[in-house]
Amino acid sequence: MRSILFVCTGNICRSPTADGVLRKMAANAGLDLRVDSAGTHGYHVGDAPDPRTIRTARSRGYDLSHLRARKLIIADFDRFDLILAMDRGHLEIMRRLAPTGSAAQLSLFSDGAPPPWRGRDVPDPYYGGADGFVEVLDMVEAGVRALLMRFTKP
Repeated sequence: MRSILFVCTGNICRSPTADGVLRKMAANAGLDLRVDSAGTHGYHVGDAPDPRTIRTARSRGYDLSHLRARKLIIADFDRFDLILAMDRGHLEIMRRLAPTGSAAQLSLFSDGAPPPWRGRDVPDPYYGGADGFVEVLDMVEAGVRALLMRFTKP
């Protein structure tokens, strides 16, 4: 079974969105993936995703209400095959934390996304309005579709 971890700052906006979108799209495609999300910081450990994140995801059929924030831990580098950072800052933190010899592949989430999203940081919507959460969901859906294509190609 492939395992994927999404990482953002507090694990209440971007990474849980990617977590929920991948879970649903993978299930719809009949793929057996282990999916989780975490934050580089422990600001919100144990909290549900931001209500705006939940609301925006729900508007497109994704249920994030069961997810709870957690902090990225060293053991994650052994438990997951692929760890995807939502922005370059997260990727740098992950690279510093990764133990020597870790088999986990670390990457920027959007590296595999189609244009115009490819290679862009997924912006943090936390301090903005509703449009930011919609933009994040748009980017995540496009990126997850591209990610799934990697797993379903013969």
